[in-house]
Amino acid sequence: MKTELFDYYLPEELIAQEPVWPRDSSRLLVYDVSADEIRHRHFYQIEDELESGDVLVINNTKVIPARLYGKKVPTGGKIELLLLKRLNYTDWEVILKPGRIAKEGAEFLFGDGLGARIIKVCDDGGRIVRFFFDGVFEEILSRAGEMPLPPYIKKKLSDQSRYNTVYSKTEGSAAAPTAGLHFTDALLDRLKNKGVEIVEVLLHVGLGTFRPVKEEDISRHKMHSEFYSVSSETASALNRAKREGRRTVAVGTTSVRVLESASDENGLISAGSGNTEIFIYPGYRYKVIDGLITNFHLPESTLVMLVAALTGRENILNAYRVAVKEKYRFFSFGDAMFLENRELLYNPDATYNSCFFDEQGELCVPEEEYEKAAADYKKQKLVDTKAAWDAYHKPEWSYDRSKAWCEEHSANHRF
Repeated sequence: MKTELFDYYLPEELIAQEPVWPRDSSRLLVYDVSADEIRHRHFYQIEDELESGDVLVINNTKVIPARLYGKKVPTGGKIELLLLKRLNYTDWEVILKPGRIAKEGAEFLFGDGLGARIIKVCDDGGRIVRFFFDGVFEEILSRAGEMPLPPYIKKKLSDQSRYNTVYSKTEGSAAAPTAGLHFTDALLDRLKNKGVEIVEVLLHVGLGTFRPVKEEDISRHKMHSEFYSVSSETASALNRAKREGRRTVAVGTTSVRVLESASDENGLISAGSGNTEIFIYPGYRYKVIDGLITNFHLPESTLVMLVAALTGRENILNAYRVAVKEKYRFFSFGDAMFLENRELLYNPDATYNSCFFDEQGELCVPEEEYEKAAADYKKQKLVDTKAAWDAYHKPEWSYDRSKAWCEEHSANHRF
């Protein structure tokens, strides 16, 4: 699949330069994929779109002031350094500009007693640097560093906290999980009171998020690596929700990458941590999520490809065209989308189809026959769910038996 297929027209004036206040007053485009329906709302109305029993997955990473400005020793040449990934107590993977003075062995000073030496030049143009300092690195960085806003934001951010979510905890990101920026403490409390279960995962966002896909064929693109972690409590909550047929809604593409990286083929989550290079694009079969809250992403980016895998490429590009026409604000400080695809929901009263799967969950008819039936079933389900059940489920597969089978096998059969 060609990268250019994920391009779209975006007027520059729609690129948001600052966040709105309050956070949840941003606009929300709700796209029901299965019904092919778009609704225009505000983000505080997300509580009307989520249901009691839904599991909302948030990424609790915290952006650090990862941009440093310094001088080369002894020439005084100016340097800009961007922290990407911590390797140990003193060593970091970074990007340095200008690259011509960032050779191995070069040293730099940044103020507050913070200095660095390049110990390796990487093949991708990045650098490994070793910092030297007296005190606590995080405290020094908070004084010497600046928030690493994306390159398309030209306006200086007056309140640095606006580039972090209200639930950020664990420092380590070089970019914000921006879908979470829309939530307020009050909105999260209302969701909990409604019966929405909120669980946390961790993924430290690297600047690879903003790197363009340079390969003409997207399958040749090498994804950047990011650290993630899932607690046993979160894994248990998600697996319990899947067994009970409740929706899992990810907040942001970073949460998606964690969930899909930590799951098995049946969509069950394992607790643990590691690095993920997962690249999700059309053709990928989602194993965990049933819905996604996300911002509008850059043309030809890996993020718009990830979203297209959930909705279909033409569908998401059409939704983006609608957003442009309606003058939604785009990118990190822009507005949000709620992508709801009920067809992905593990839900035995509507989607488990006993006519085409055996008791081991294997397809038992030719794939072409199944695809035609899936299209017919989809149309009928939109009109009358009960009629669709009667037409496409064997009589011996009652609702209760289907539910029990799905729970026993952690099934996720989908139209």
